[in-house]
Amino acid sequence: MARALFSQNNSDFPRSPALITYRATLDVPDHFAHAVAGWLAEHRLAHDIRPWQRAASPLTQAIMFLRWARDATRVDVIARDAGVSQATAYRYIHEAVDVVAAHGTDLGDALGLAEASGEPFLMIDGTLVPSNRCRAKNPETGHDLWYSGKHKRHGANVQVLMDSCGYPLWASPGSPGSTHDLAAAREHVLPALYPRAARGLPVLADKGYIGAGRGIHTPVRGHSRDLDTDTRCRNQLICDPRAPCERSNAMLKTWKCLTRDCRHCPMACAQNVPKRPIRSRTATNDPAFPLVRALQCRGGGI
Repeated sequence: MARALFSQNNSDFPRSPALITYRATLDVPDHFAHAVAGWLAEHRLAHDIRPWQRAASPLTQAIMFLRWARDATRVDVIARDAGVSQATAYRYIHEAVDVVAAHGTDLGDALGLAEASGEPFLMIDGTLVPSNRCRAKNPETGHDLWYSGKHKRHGANVQVLMDSCGYPLWASPGSPGSTHDLAAAREHVLPALYPRAARGLPVLADKGYIGAGRGIHTPVRGHSRDLDTDTRCRNQLICDPRAPCERSNAMLKTWKCLTRDCRHCPMACAQNVPKRPIRSRTATNDPAFPLVRALQCRGGGI
């Protein structure tokens, strides 16, 4: 069979390769693609001298970017389908990453939105954005700075703040993968959480955040059989409402750009450029909106 398919002497098959066309569906809401296209159009008008001379329209560029982000489609395939060169496709996707990330919200706006919506509590958890180019060494210990011993791979530690339903509200800049969750949280998120906790907005976290401080509720270490009844009850009251937080990281990882290795130095994962707050609570309920938070911690590499 294989010999028949690849034989050059077989007259039943054409000598030149023929491409197969088929229908495909991009698992992204149509209005989100048009929203990204609108952001790109505004960016072109603000930065381009002749925006009408672009090789692709804003909507085409938005679709190119969403195909790369959602399905991790190869850039050469995206370029071929869009009718642009591969270099232009890389440049357009890099540009779209920066534009979309700029429409995220900063931590203060996210906390204000949570308070205004009457959230009973918030949750925090860490996740790893993988990378495959890591040569930085810790100057104090000599160990690989971006290698996570917990996940057994290189990457950036990203802290994700979630509402009580497990929906991501904010993602921190990337810290080296060897950074403990508590250390990363102290650097990026805990200073802003303490004043809210004092006003009655508690935060639930896992045992990795023990010692985080006032208002950060964590379970007590130890096996349940070794704990007294009151402590076991308290642990259950913290862990059960916190269960949906695993949904948040799962939602972020549905975007394939966060699950494959980042092909550049992971320092780029620390490029966090949130500039515009979310305009309404309904925007955060969009199933595609976690991408805005995700790109805040991803950086512009492909």
